[in-house]
Amino acid sequence: MPATLNDTATRCHISLNVSDLARAVDFYRVLFGTEPAKRRPDYAKFELADPPLVLSLEPNRHAAGGALNHLGFRLPDSETLVQFQQRLEAAGIHSQREEGVECCYARQTKFWVTDPDRNLWEIYVLEEDIDHRGAGQSLEDMLPSAGAEAEPVAWEHRLDQAVPEAIPHGDGSVNEVLLRGTFNAALPASEKTFLLREAQRVLEPAGRIVLHTLVTEKELPGGLRPLPGPAAKVQRVPLEREPIQALEDAGFVAVTLEKFSSAPCFQQDGIGMRESLVSARKAPAAADTGQRFVLYKGPYRQVVDDAGQVYPRGARVLVGAQSWAQLKAGPCADQFTFFTIAAGGGCSG
Repeated sequence: MPATLNDTATRCHISLNVSDLARAVDFYRVLFGTEPAKRRPDYAKFELADPPLVLSLEPNRHAAGGALNHLGFRLPDSETLVQFQQRLEAAGIHSQREEGVECCYARQTKFWVTDPDRNLWEIYVLEEDIDHRGAGQSLEDMLPSAGAEAEPVAWEHRLDQAVPEAIPHGDGSVNEVLLRGTFNAALPASEKTFLLREAQRVLEPAGRIVLHTLVTEKELPGGLRPLPGPAAKVQRVPLEREPIQALEDAGFVAVTLEKFSSAPCFQQDGIGMRESLVSARKAPAAADTGQRFVLYKGPYRQVVDDAGQVYPRGARVLVGAQSWAQLKAGPCADQFTFFTIAAGGGCSG
């Protein structure tokens, strides 16, 4: 049920960055079962009485904090606001106060504090609604300053989540894709292939993908029976090689089995099921189409890559720029020396 301006309850306030405001409004309209209390071309707000929540949506996909814009509390009156701020200041927590600021189509008195993890909290009193956005928190103010280092961007899918129509990120804009239990869901092969294809699209060159999966050494006769505890959500257990093969088939490189438990987590009909963590990389973008040298340092007499290229220990091998970049981005990069092309056509380490 929507709240009213005269409601004196203390409410939790959350502001989220969203890449598509219309799509986000549609989702939260269904989730909360109510229309937004405020809707503008560049802003939306939901107000709930049960649970007591104020959720605002900001169309801003580039903020350093990822989806989280800021957190906060809306308080019933100025006296409570002062008491709140005094308690924080007395504990040595610095705050920044703003009187009668126009922000988010409202006039507010507030203060800001930052928690130890640099999450921004807004504690405020709502004085009145206004017809313009106000300068207190313009869209430009929420963008990172020039030269600021951007936070890593990751997208995650979990076992109990539906497969989205698309991963909600632009091409080459994500550093890491995490599929946690995705291969343990009863998904058609086409949906798993689609997710890996979408991961290829959104990952930056050399971006990382991780598959966290419960796998089995053999087919389970009669199918999977319910597992205990949190693993009760598991709907299928693929063979050990399936996650690796899926990444290879999807065109990922530097596929690495990072974790594979020696002891089974579960057993059924004498067949063990183990935790598997497989990582891979989107192929790096080659800076050129020329060839470069690499030298394998050991510890083995020689190693062979997925394309069949042999790297004898201590011998320079001429490879294409793409292979050179893949090796340099891979998990065994410290076992190689990479030679760049020097002026005049020679090579330097």
